[in-house]
Amino acid sequence: MMLLFLFLLFSAFSPALAWIPVQDWDSGNVTASVGSSGQCVCHVFLPDTTFPADRVEHMQQVSKDLIVEVEIQKNKLVKYEDKLVIYLAELKDLEERLTIMQSSPDDYIKLDFELLRIELREFEALVSQLKNSLNSSSSLFDSLYIEIQNMTFIVNQLETYDKSNLEVIRYQFAKLQKKLEECQIDQDIIKPDVGNCNHTGILSISNPLVVQLNAHLNSNYLYGGWGRDSKPIRGNENLHFYGAYSGPEMVYDFYFYSNYDNLILRKAIKQYTLPNDWRGTGNNYIVHSDAIYYQHDSPFSMTKLNLTSSQYEYRVISAASQSFSYAYSSNQNLDFAADETGLWVLYASTQNMGKIVIAKIDEKSFGIEAVWHTGMYKQSVGNAFMVCGVMYATRSVDISTEEIFYAYDTKTKQERNLSITFKKFQDKYTNLDYNPIDQKLYMYNNGYYVSYNVKFSKE
Repeated sequence: MMLLFLFLLFSAFSPALAWIPVQDWDSGNVTASVGSSGQCVCHVFLPDTTFPADRVEHMQQVSKDLIVEVEIQKNKLVKYEDKLVIYLAELKDLEERLTIMQSSPDDYIKLDFELLRIELREFEALVSQLKNSLNSSSSLFDSLYIEIQNMTFIVNQLETYDKSNLEVIRYQFAKLQKKLEECQIDQDIIKPDVGNCNHTGILSISNPLVVQLNAHLNSNYLYGGWGRDSKPIRGNENLHFYGAYSGPEMVYDFYFYSNYDNLILRKAIKQYTLPNDWRGTGNNYIVHSDAIYYQHDSPFSMTKLNLTSSQYEYRVISAASQSFSYAYSSNQNLDFAADETGLWVLYASTQNMGKIVIAKIDEKSFGIEAVWHTGMYKQSVGNAFMVCGVMYATRSVDISTEEIFYAYDTKTKQERNLSITFKKFQDKYTNLDYNPIDQKLYMYNNGYYVSYNVKFSKE
């Protein structure tokens, strides 16, 4: 009977035995018989006599992992639901603003419509991201897409209602910018002494004057430049320019404006689209004496486009290297600058171990007339510009502060460390140039026109 007891005990723990009926004991794995002394003899064949504890433990662990995963997915779903509620609330706010614009479209300028379009595009991207995160499709997402498309159509339609009123508002905005600059001068923030170098250098930089978003009204055009002719010819005394692109690799067109007001109004008098053979790179171009100077990509050289004759010419600077650019952007190997003393190009060379070389350009021959080797590594510099024969180099202090930290005087061949800080509208910029005509710094700051007044130390 002991064997029968052991058999029953194994049956309680082994599914392989528990299902065997008593009547089947004489077949398969179990046989029963009566011994010679009349005792009951059971013969049991157990293929696996070891209790499967490892498999039970594995199943318990899998069960725990599944419970944790379910909780994670539940929490994600709650977060997505919360986000969806926020998106719907913001979309409703956009609808309310659009309703107001429908009631009085003439009261809104071009930028209002463009900002609405940008927000709608952002909403569409967010809805798409949410849909992909949930890896599902539903009527809710479809309705959101349709609603965004409808609102975009209404914005585009409203913008065509009153162009004349729109132009008036832009013009008023330009006048307001001028009044602000006049106010700065009246308050002794800056006293320009245009054309003179009777000072000992830069003393301070004003707060940034953020003019507006670029002429394309596109926040993705992060690379570019703007400003005015640093040596204007007669009849074009107030010539302004602009060019911008979505990447630093290619420079291919420029827009020109008869004055500052028309720059604000986006009324270009001329647009130059560079032929494929004359396209540039780097975004460190300037306009000087009715010609635009920029970096030619192939061959690597400095290029001049005469705006009057539309003639191109280039000069290779054999010492200049394409291996060194400014810290904020790639491809800025040749940086053109102008000041009270003439036209310059800044570059780095392997002979100078990646440090900045200052070269004076002969404007008549379009050649290099003199060079100075500085001790400043170009890749540690955010940008640089020239004032009265002195090169000033900048670097970032933090996301809202820039510092002029180094200067090299081409007259004395002396270099010195400085600490002149000024505010930035946004973190990075791709073009910074001084203009001797109005003693201002012109910065292209992540798609925005920004300018600064410069104050000098008295002798």
